[in-house]
Amino acid sequence: MKGSLSNYMKVGIVHFMAYPSTIKGEGPVLETITKIAEDDFFSAIEITQIKDSSVRKKVADLLKSSHMEVGFGAQPLLLTTKLDINSADEEERQKAIAQIKMGVDQAYDVGASRLAFLSGKDPGDAGRAQATERLIDSIKQICAYAKSKGDLAITLETFDRNIEKMALVGPSVEAAKIAEIIKADYPDFGLMIDLSHLPQLGETSAESLNATKDHIVHIHIGNCVVKDKSHPAYGDKHPRFGIEGGENDVDELVDFLKALFDVGYLGYGKDPLPIVAFEVQGVGDEKPEIVIANAKRTLLEAWAKLDIKCC
Repeated sequence: MKGSLSNYMKVGIVHFMAYPSTIKGEGPVLETITKIAEDDFFSAIEITQIKDSSVRKKVADLLKSSHMEVGFGAQPLLLTTKLDINSADEEERQKAIAQIKMGVDQAYDVGASRLAFLSGKDPGDAGRAQATERLIDSIKQICAYAKSKGDLAITLETFDRNIEKMALVGPSVEAAKIAEIIKADYPDFGLMIDLSHLPQLGETSAESLNATKDHIVHIHIGNCVVKDKSHPAYGDKHPRFGIEGGENDVDELVDFLKALFDVGYLGYGKDPLPIVAFEVQGVGDEKPEIVIANAKRTLLEAWAKLDIKCC
């Protein structure tokens, strides 16, 4: 019926989540990216900053040889430094913008096609409109900087507002309104939607994807725990699919994939193929390679159960 996954998507993975020891741009960066590049299940990878320029050059050469599409995740540049891109403190906001611009430079170094980041904290009802204005201004500054250097496209990822990240963006309907404003000046701007964030936002797959369908440029799939605050993976920890107490497993992924077809993100033989990327990490002593294998099995099982009409 459907045929191979490769007729519909490039399967990717967020490297720095699967191997969290690399999230600050240090550690076994080259070794672990090599592991992913050697796995032909993956056609795309998302990496973050690499502090050592010589390692960054080796990674760039490796990824060029791998024939993988490369994305740059700038979320850690803000999260690990606690910088806020929509802060009311102008000095802090400019520091956050500078951090993302540094990410833009590194994204060009490694041959990335897109760079993604997240909004800052939600200030609550009273300050939300002003924070949104500041966020839009920050995004436009980053888009302008990226365009001044080449064709790197910019992406905003939606996160929870009430669980862990407490981000301004946030609900899918609001994200779509922001994207529409940005795209008036930067048409290749878009949104990243993550299956693991939807339970944290209290949104179904259909609700989120229908609200954002005109702006989706990238998809993450993963799991989360939201009902048990004592769980070691509570919040935005991206545990393996099927973890006890988690929200997402095969059936939820089937629903999400079906919704991606319904809104037109997925379709037979699209050119370029859209990316669907795992964002998963181990809990406790779980080995990254086991969690990655879990994710691949979950996707293959969901794909086998997915009932769509193609061609």
